[in-house]
Amino acid sequence: MARDAVWLSKGPTWPVSLGRRDGRVSYANETNQLPPPQADLTQLIQMFAVKGLDLKDLVVLSGAHTIGTAHCSSISDRLYNFTGLDNLSDVDPFLEKHYLAKLRSTCSPTDTKTIIEMDPGSFRTFDTSYFNYVAKRRSAFHSDWALLTDNFTRAYILKHANGFESEFFQDFAESMIKMGNVDVLTGSQGEIRKKCSIVN
Repeated sequence: MARDAVWLSKGPTWPVSLGRRDGRVSYANETNQLPPPQADLTQLIQMFAVKGLDLKDLVVLSGAHTIGTAHCSSISDRLYNFTGLDNLSDVDPFLEKHYLAKLRSTCSPTDTKTIIEMDPGSFRTFDTSYFNYVAKRRSAFHSDWALLTDNFTRAYILKHANGFESEFFQDFAESMIKMGNVDVLTGSQGEIRKKCSIVN
């Protein structure tokens, strides 16, 4: 589904291995393995490294934020309570001031329902505009901004903020294949489902 969603959004495609085994149970707490939007670079590097993904995979796969939306609640701390002072002037100083004002005009401090575009203006199109927004400090998530704090990831962002779409597409396809090979179930683990949405 991820590959097809990217391709239908005018992004790259890549081969997906067939006959993969799915787990028989799901645990809600396993979502804790996903990087939170508040993560700093150290957290991001550690979370990716545990899965065998490196710094390049981190910045490349973050480019998936070029499509989709996010709830205001996932960024409210950047807008209203960044350091825990619990006052309206406690904002993330790394957010560009005009973008901050725009987000605050959309998201109230306790808003849990409103959604924002992660890549304003082209959130339905897979392209390099995400990197342009990050370079201008107009990224919604703190984890996106954190990519500017490392020399390698910052250089990648600044390069692709100016285009180089075909290179990014190739990198993204390679990183998605690599991520698709994380924690593969083998032998008697899990099952090959007859219907994807339910266990056999």
